[in-house]
Amino acid sequence: GGELFERVIDDDFILTERLCELYMMQICEGVSFMHSCNIIHLDMKPENILCVNRDGHRIKIIDFGLARRFDPTKQLKVLFGTPEFVAPEVINFDRVGFGTDMWSVGVICYVLLSGLSPFMGENDNDTYANINRANYDFDDESFTDISDEAKDFISKLLVKDKDKRLPARQCLSHSWLTRRPKLVSQPTDDETAEKKLSTKKLRRFVIRRRWQKAVNALLALQRMGMTL
Repeated sequence: GGELFERVIDDDFILTERLCELYMMQICEGVSFMHSCNIIHLDMKPENILCVNRDGHRIKIIDFGLARRFDPTKQLKVLFGTPEFVAPEVINFDRVGFGTDMWSVGVICYVLLSGLSPFMGENDNDTYANINRANYDFDDESFTDISDEAKDFISKLLVKDKDKRLPARQCLSHSWLTRRPKLVSQPTDDETAEKKLSTKKLRRFVIRRRWQKAVNALLALQRMGMTL
């Protein structure tokens, strides 16, 4: 079915906040299951969220190459991850935990709704500095038609202290993910949820990520050539 973000930027695809809720619900369900098995993914990013098939809205999480079994009695520290999606504790080489994945889930949600990368800087060091300060906002026009519940959901994940982030299981009962269609006499929230979201910025985000992936692959080939 291909990558989720590749699917939603297709010209024929109509992305709504309601669909974003559905996708984030499934992501949180998957992460909740992982965490119940004491597994931390440690590389949650759009490229690792795939559609199960071409037509439906079912998705799955892939790529457990960096995943680790979590033992709360031990100090687990890592120095890897994808710059725009990595949590503050990884940058600072502090102890990671289930909350480390939840930070990345928050970033994925922010990007899906707006097409913007919340901590993206001029270079990786700028990005890391923004992450370390948990420096983000909802001021861009892309968030004008996004519900307060969605913003609250993100805000409960993009918290610098990993122990204060909303766990995956609690995310599933957050008001944003449990919204139901309102009565005809109360249409406002439902109309917002069904309104088509612009994917222009998300398309630019995906194209930039493709370019970065190509450059990284080329650099890797060059390094391999140098070692032969």
